[in-house]
Amino acid sequence: MNAIRSITVVLALALASGTALAAPALKSSVTVNAPIVTVGDMFNDAGTLAEVPLFRAPLPGTTGNVDLAAIRGATARIGLKDFDTTGLTQVSVSRAASIVDEALLSSLITDDLRNRGILANGMSANVMLNAPMQPLRVSVSEAPARLDNLRYLPGNGTFSARFSVNGLSQPIDVHGSIALHVEAPHLAASLPAGTVLRSEHFVMRPVPVSQADAQGVAPLSQLVGMALNRQSREGMVVRASDVSTPLTVAKNDIVTIYYRQGPMTLTVRGQAVTGASEGAPLQVLNLVSRRVISATAIAPGAVEVSSAPLTVAGL
Repeated sequence: MNAIRSITVVLALALASGTALAAPALKSSVTVNAPIVTVGDMFNDAGTLAEVPLFRAPLPGTTGNVDLAAIRGATARIGLKDFDTTGLTQVSVSRAASIVDEALLSSLITDDLRNRGILANGMSANVMLNAPMQPLRVSVSEAPARLDNLRYLPGNGTFSARFSVNGLSQPIDVHGSIALHVEAPHLAASLPAGTVLRSEHFVMRPVPVSQADAQGVAPLSQLVGMALNRQSREGMVVRASDVSTPLTVAKNDIVTIYYRQGPMTLTVRGQAVTGASEGAPLQVLNLVSRRVISATAIAPGAVEVSSAPLTVAGL
């Protein structure tokens, strides 16, 4: 029994010693998001006092030093007198901040234009303010600024906008202009006339929407599979007028001339005098009769004649 009592006393002393070692320990520097610094911000092992406020934090985006005397005065008011100073004479207290600048306001305007359907897929907006804006440091928030109103005039590209900013009692009004751009296909290399275009022939770069509309710039989907009408240089913006349907039969191609009438099919070798895409007319030289006839391109190396039988017999 005496042995059990001795062990109990030893454990009690050990627990008491452990409680003493768990006293709050002052941190050398802290960073807070809120306007109030709590015990948990300033101390390790704050325990149940962690959420108790001590003093106001500095302004967002700034840092201040709090000396030990001020810390002791603040903790004494809440009944915390014993803590480990870890040899510190002051603590650096910083307050984190969200930045409200031109980039953030521009992104909010761009999002609004996209939600309205003014910015379609592949389009972007370059927002320019009439006057430079100094960045604002405000309390940390997922949405440090909110667009309350946007008036945009597409005719001249000007806008006026009003924003609410976290922590500011008055709204911010800004004015400027918006240049809309669209991703346009540019040739990645110089190519000869007749090249059948593939997606790897292009790089997408932004151009002003007004320029794209005026020049008739075509979307990539309408260019892949088409053929260049002329030799084209690297970096050129490709317009709808720069391409056409690829030739099924090219000039000087050797072709088979077909004439079909019911179960009968007549064929003769020929040479294309002109080129044509599938289904388009062209001129073909009959290599037997040496006559030039009109035909329709039906496949690579094949054309069809729709003349009357007697005429075909004289081919």
